[in-house]
Amino acid sequence: MKSYDPGTGQGVLLRDLDRTEYDLAPGALEGSVFRMLRQGQRVVFDLDASGRASGLRLGSEVDMGTPGYSAEGVRIPAVEQG
Repeated sequence: MKSYDPGTGQGVLLRDLDRTEYDLAPGALEGSVFRMLRQGQRVVFDLDASGRASGLRLGSEVDMGTPGYSAEGVRIPAVEQG
């Protein structure tokens, strides 16, 4: 989450992969677990027909592409170099 105004419901998301910015679609939080968003918060989202972020949801580490997690979401232990 790059920015969010709880008064207006407007906000901007920044995609991790390529730093593309997406405006929140109107009502993007309706029906989600979110009531509020904070700067820096990581979410998974879809794009609507207008290219705005919608369908916000919590994601697993795998969904968000966090290194060090298997496809099942299990943390892969780091191998120490000796």
